[in-house]
Amino acid sequence: MAFLAALLTSLPREVLRRLRLLVRPDTVLRRHRYLMRRRHAHISRPQRPGRPPTVRSICTLILRLVEENPGWGYRRVHGELTTLGIEIAPSTVWEILKRAGLDPAPERASTTWTDFLRSQADALLACNFIETITLSGQRQYILAVIEHCTCR
Repeated sequence: MAFLAALLTSLPREVLRRLRLLVRPDTVLRRHRYLMRRRHAHISRPQRPGRPPTVRSICTLILRLVEENPGWGYRRVHGELTTLGIEIAPSTVWEILKRAGLDPAPERASTTWTDFLRSQADALLACNFIETITLSGQRQYILAVIEHCTCR
């Protein structure tokens, strides 16, 4: 077909009108355009379909952020990367964490309230404000403070 199209385009119009063709010149030209379009589509097709892989340094940074901040989920990590100017989809962060065997949600290091109190007992104080009336009718305000670690 490509040969016929090349042959027909080089002939003058008068010669084309005198020829007895089985197909019209428009049909040959249309078929030629179709072949060229297919050829162009094949040449311009990407070699590897799909998204390009994420840069290794970004994967390393994501895993480091999660290691240093175990309470962060994949959305928080995505937000931090956006703050740093790294454009990446939240689903990509999720996939990287899954591939590394980490839970993408912050449940991987869930701290209970009891664990938190035990770890912070040295610094925690419990305070209460009490109002009392003495026998003479005078009001007194008392601030009571107790240390969690020593119960003093």
